[in-house]
Amino acid sequence: MHFIVYLVLKFPLKISCIRGKSGHLDTIVGYAPASFLYKFSFTDVLDEDTGKGYQRRFNQQHSLDFRRYIQSSSSTTIPLTFNLRPNRNNFWNIKDSGKSTHLIIYEDKKVLSQVDCQHRLGFLSDLEIELPFIAFIGLTRKSEMSVFNTINAKSKGLSGSLIDFHETSLVDDLDRVKPELSIALKLHEDQSSPWYKQLDLGGARTSGMQRKASLRTIQKSVKRFLRETDILDSENCDTTYQVILAFWQSLTCLLLQQWENPRKHMLNKGVGVYSLMSIAADIYREEKLSSNRDWDLVFKQKLADFVYEIDWSNSGPLKGLGGEAGVREAVGFFRVKRKENTIRQVV
Repeated sequence: MHFIVYLVLKFPLKISCIRGKSGHLDTIVGYAPASFLYKFSFTDVLDEDTGKGYQRRFNQQHSLDFRRYIQSSSSTTIPLTFNLRPNRNNFWNIKDSGKSTHLIIYEDKKVLSQVDCQHRLGFLSDLEIELPFIAFIGLTRKSEMSVFNTINAKSKGLSGSLIDFHETSLVDDLDRVKPELSIALKLHEDQSSPWYKQLDLGGARTSGMQRKASLRTIQKSVKRFLRETDILDSENCDTTYQVILAFWQSLTCLLLQQWENPRKHMLNKGVGVYSLMSIAADIYREEKLSSNRDWDLVFKQKLADFVYEIDWSNSGPLKGLGGEAGVREAVGFFRVKRKENTIRQVV
């Protein structure tokens, strides 16, 4: 059966569709010209400065590729996915009349949130090609984000850091359920942290802002520290965060020049971040029973004994190391340097 889109020159606009459920959620399904779907829909891209929005940053090449493809004679696409968010301003309505259903748009407003179609629609504002669509009815922004996560969690094009950032909004007790993610996000949001606003979250970034690592990288490195120390068996998440924060504050104080030139040094690259968190775990285990609980002082003293002796540049001993094997090699290298220093001090 074909569903025709009825457009008039003035509002309200009526779109013929069918109403049903996708799993357990209410939806409508229909067809409309690409230009229409573009005109009355919007994206909600994550703004990394404000934390608003949730979608990936726009990829122009991806979108232009789809524009070229959809105009070919044998092209097709799965339905574009939207959500009609709660209708507080009465800009839209869904009316059932007998066997027919219509989406009615009362004003020239963008009422359809693009849940899974921003790259397909991005450059189709001038095309009348008919496309299928499905729209959830009345999902809140949080529920919509959850649907987006479900659809895209395994997508190669979706940043793992963006998926992680979504979890911070969707999980109620993040400190308990996923402490490594909670701590990583605190490092990004805490103004006293060297990582403050320095993590790539996967959304739209401020022009000129220098990102040093991704949220996913820091989360995985924190998880490494938690696993190697079992610190959460005796400390809460906030105290654990303060220990990890003290480590990064101490390291960046000692290696400020390298820290401020991330492209030329290995401190911020995956192998550097992961292996250094293992060294932080070593120091914590050595000192956790000490009467001195000033972790800033402890880390500065322990790190100062060996970090100056290492060439942190991209051409240094960490060059070419990658993956879990590379991290193990880097950790081993750091441990040897620490041991050599201990022997010299004894002698």
